[in-house]
Amino acid sequence: MLAHAQVRVISFGRDNRIQYDLHTGRYDVIFDGKEMIRDAYALCKAGDSLAEGGLDSRTSYTSRTWSSATFSDSSGSGIRYTVTLTGGGRPAMEQVFYVYRGEDYFYVEVRLAGGGTGCDYMSPLHAGNAELYEYGDNRALRVPFDNDAWVRYNAAPLASAGFTSAEVTAIYNNTDRHGLVVGSVDHHDWKSGITIEGADSGRLSRLTVFAGYTDSIYTRDAKGHGRVVADKEHFIRSPRMMVGWFSDWRKGLEQYADANRKAVSGYIGAWTKGTPFGWNSWGTMQSGLTLPKAKGVVDFFHDSCPGFRNADNTLYIDLDSYWDNLAEGGMTGDFSRLTEFCRYCRRKGFRPGIYWAPFADWGKTSRKIESADYNYADCWIRSNGHYMDLDGARAMDPTHPGTKARIAYLIGRFRACGFQMIKIDFLGHAALEADSYYDPSVHTGMQAFRKGMEWLVDQLDGKMLVYAAISPSMATARYVHMRRIACDAFSNIGETDYTLNSTTYGWWQGRLYEHIDADHLVFKAGPAGVNRARLVSGIVTGTLIMGDDYSVEGPWRTMAQGLLQNRELLAVARNGRAFRPVEGNTGERAGNCFYGEAGGHVYLAIVNYGDTALTYTIDPLRWGMKVSGDHWTMKELFSGKMVEAAGTIGGGDGPGITVTVPPADAVIFSGTGQE
Repeated sequence: MLAHAQVRVISFGRDNRIQYDLHTGRYDVIFDGKEMIRDAYALCKAGDSLAEGGLDSRTSYTSRTWSSATFSDSSGSGIRYTVTLTGGGRPAMEQVFYVYRGEDYFYVEVRLAGGGTGCDYMSPLHAGNAELYEYGDNRALRVPFDNDAWVRYNAAPLASAGFTSAEVTAIYNNTDRHGLVVGSVDHHDWKSGITIEGADSGRLSRLTVFAGYTDSIYTRDAKGHGRVVADKEHFIRSPRMMVGWFSDWRKGLEQYADANRKAVSGYIGAWTKGTPFGWNSWGTMQSGLTLPKAKGVVDFFHDSCPGFRNADNTLYIDLDSYWDNLAEGGMTGDFSRLTEFCRYCRRKGFRPGIYWAPFADWGKTSRKIESADYNYADCWIRSNGHYMDLDGARAMDPTHPGTKARIAYLIGRFRACGFQMIKIDFLGHAALEADSYYDPSVHTGMQAFRKGMEWLVDQLDGKMLVYAAISPSMATARYVHMRRIACDAFSNIGETDYTLNSTTYGWWQGRLYEHIDADHLVFKAGPAGVNRARLVSGIVTGTLIMGDDYSVEGPWRTMAQGLLQNRELLAVARNGRAFRPVEGNTGERAGNCFYGEAGGHVYLAIVNYGDTALTYTIDPLRWGMKVSGDHWTMKELFSGKMVEAAGTIGGGDGPGITVTVPPADAVIFSGTGQE
């Protein structure tokens, strides 16, 4: 962009700036002195009051004015720059840039003044030319909208990238780790996406950051995004979008997660107890759940595995789907056996948990809602005139009084039984775009999701640990303490690879949620190496939820008594923090190496998903350790063996340790040092 009198400059961070041309309605973004995003503009579509093709900051207006003001919000303080676009008989547009003191990122949003019938697409950053100025192994990360249907993250080579990432993306060089992180920090009204089209290994031919993302596969929607209408200040607003350049893309994603927590306060109270450890019946028991079997699991952990406890010296024993096997007469029937289970757990020093899908109807027949004068059929949402069936269950309108009455009734019964944990599932049903909702103020799936989740949390009244299973990745964080990082996974090495693909590229969500979880850790009669890898998947993700049927004899009991009472492994797990990936170039597969810190120690986990041995040289500089001297040792926690540095790596920059991990196995090392 040529400098002239109409160009306004916004400086932020270290050698970063935005150059906005009031003459053309375009802007460039310069990071680290390099022009990385060129000729960006804003675009809004839909609504009967908008012209065909939408409103474009380049062509739809005849006048652009500039203003600035200091501001302070929950994210910090800085300067807000506003470009106001008017003329042409169209609703006024505002392009707003938020710059925070000392930060190498900015927020950008677009607003339309006035009412009308709303927008279903708003892009504050639409660019046809972007460049990393990085060479070699450049990647673009596709992040799923949720954790349903065994979706995978994809760190695709930039040259061949062509996709829309949900809510956030990172575009980075895996070798030096420099990268651009872009994502939305507001999730009340919109589903958002970032569309990327790679031109070659270092450039993009398209970078579009927009609100109004729907997709039949990735967001599970059968229709386009609902329209967002003007708020009480008479503006239709896009989400604020964070755009930043970071020396390490991994730290950038962690900072993005932190920004989300700051931007909008949590609706649920903070979790102040220890990292949750426990057991869930869906891992193996499933439909065979009975009261004697549930008690048998409690007895096993109490009598035969006493070393497996969290920092609060307890476990959460969670009854998943088919808990109604213990409720004679169904949802309105006799819950006395559930109450008995809760009392039994507490007598043994454990905390009882329950499961429910509050926005999903598995019956799918017209019938009376439990303890309420409403019919299920009245609560089902429609999309393009058809009921929405997802994962075998029909989606219910979160705003309907029948849905709300059902939630209040069941949660009340669970609390009366004495449950101290609830696993809530299929929350994506509450976020689907519908033809209409019972609440006339709700027009989008995310608005309905917010109403439903706030109502649910209100009924829980701070009395339980709240754990989300299938759910939107970003928006759910306000309402729960803990979330499963991926979809169902159980025991084999392929499922560990699937789970750790999500941890490799979604570990940063451990800063968005209090805890993230690797789902059921099931041993069965599997090989020892496979079981070590499964346990490592839980440790590096952040919590341990076991899944075998410990009410009956089997090799899984012996395996648990060994692995789950290893004091050094449990000390790492009690820290409850997700490990970072060492590399980010594995496409749709999981990374092999993860590292984390706890109690003054640094831990490195290496997982081999293959059927041949994996030889790996540990480079302490690569995974964040500063070491000195020629001798350096680490302890492998499964075997207890010490390993020493052998030679040097990185051209003599430091000591390296070469290890071999057997097929379908894992190791985890402990060392000392500082990042």
